Order: sequence, then structure tokens, then C-alpha cells
Amino acid sequence: MKRDSLKILTIGNSFTDSLTAYFQQVVESAGCQLHFERANHGGCELNRHWSYIDNEEHDREYKMYQDRRFTLKEILEREEWDIVTIQQASHFSWREETYQPFADNICNYVGQHAPGAEIVVQQTWAYRADDSRLRPGGSWEELFTNLGQRYSKFGVKIGKENLRIDQTQMYDFLTAAYTKLAKSRNLRIIPTGYAVQLSRKGEKDPFKPYDPELLSKLRWPDLPSQSGDVVGALRWVKDPLSGEMTIKGDFIHLNERGRYMQACLWFAFLYERPVSEITFVPDCIGNSDAAFLRDCAQKAADTFPQVRK
Repeated sequence: MKRDSLKILTIGNSFTDSLTAYFQQVVESAGCQLHFERANHGGCELNRHWSYIDNEEHDREYKMYQDRRFTLKEILEREEWDIVTIQQASHFSWREETYQPFADNICNYVGQHAPGAEIVVQQTWAYRADDSRLRPGGSWEELFTNLGQRYSKFGVKIGKENLRIDQTQMYDFLTAAYTKLAKSRNLRIIPTGYAVQLSRKGEKDPFKPYDPELLSKLRWPDLPSQSGDVVGALRWVKDPLSGEMTIKGDFIHLNERGRYMQACLWFAFLYERPVSEITFVPDCIGNSDAAFLRDCAQKAADTFPQVRK
């Protein structure tokens, strides 16, 4: 059923903070209304959110949300929320054992203090391929190997020939974990991670990982190719100590293209309206590329297998 207006609250982290870039403009360009608030902390896992909530319940002076001015209870009770979203932190997203009991605790708490809201899960996304944790010898390699027996049920064989988690495996594992959560609570999933994968597969010139040593050899303003992925960005910044220009990388967050696609997906999914109603295009994105990103968002909304009955 098409919707014209929604009040949406996110209990998340930077992976929903990214919606502040374009979500409001996307919704309004389609002639709809949005009241959007966040109860987010950067990098916040489900267990940490629950620890904040639990502490707030036991200490009247303890406030952890919206610049530590409000408790989550106060935020939940002050509006008639239509949608409240939850998600796991990206670094734990592929590890299904990190979700519970914290997700259930948060869902029960939301149900108690915002009973009219639909709880929806945002599926987060796999990192860009040049993230160090996904490279051979990365910090997740040993963890992935140690968890191999548990994760073998996802169809990945763990042995000497396959000791690391790559981008595809990260996506498969996080999707399985989010699906398990959604199925256990009969929740819908906003398939942001799926939209990211669709865009990666649909790129005419997909992102190609580069030799990490290249970064130490480049001189300002040169950078490796950044095209072909909606996640990640490299940039030059001045080191405050040395005063020299250095390359800093973000391999996990949505870039401008990704933020636009995420906003379009949330609109299509939550308002149940086609992306063809969206007329807003950011100045930093060309019209043909914007059409491609909207198409990926629509396909994700239409084809991701939901578990809610």
C-alpha cells in the first residue's frame, strides 16, 4: 500500500547516518513527507545498544541518545513512529552469533514503548574489496578460520586452500544472519546490502583492487581508480603532525553514489512507491548514473526474498 508520509526512527550507527545525505530530498521530490530521526552511535553493535538501554533503565541520570540529551525510551514515546529500524554493526554483521539475545531485547523494548511502530531490519553491506580485513593475511582471516565449522553450513569450505573471508562471503554470511533474525521475529528487511551487490554486478567497469603498496608511491593529487563501487573512498589529507599530505581510506561506508542509492531504496521499500517518482538527483551524480542507481534500488526492493508472512 502506497504511503504519503512516514515517521522513521533508526536505532543504528553510521550505516544509517548515511541517510542524512539525501533521504529527505529524495522523499520530498516524490511529493511525500518524512519525519526522520536517529538514535545512532558510530560503530554501535546490538549488544552495545542494549547495554545503553539497560543502563538508562537503572539510572535516571543516564542518557545516551541524541547527544546524550535523551533516553531511548523518551525518544520512542515522544512520537507516533511508523517505522523503527535496527541493524547490526558492520564488523559483526557476518557473525550470526553476535545478534542475540540483544536484537530480541531491543525489539521487545521498542514494542513496549512504541507499540504502533513496525520494526524493520536494515541489511547492511559487504565492505569494498580493498578493505584490509578482506585481503589475504587480513585480521579476519584467523577469526574466519576458527569459526569455519560453524559457518560451513553456509556452503563455504574452510581449509588450507580457503582460509580467508572475501567480499562475497561477507555478504553471504551477513545476509544469512539478518535473514535468521528477521525470520525469528517475522520482520521485513530493507535490502541495502543486496542493492550494493546488484550495483557491483551491474557496473560496466567494476572496481578492481590495487596493490596496497601503490598508496605509498603515489604523490598528491593522484589516487587509484575509485570508480565502480558505491562503497568506499580515498582522499588526500594533511597530517597534523608532519604537515605532509597523506592518503586516507574509507573502505566500508557508502560514498555519494551509495548514499543516493540507499535513500532511493528506503523510499521505494518503506513508502512502497516506484523510484520513477523520484525527481531529485544530487549535483555530484550524473543523470544516467543516477538512473542506474535508482534501478538497482528498485530491483533490490522488488526481488530480495522477504521472510515476513
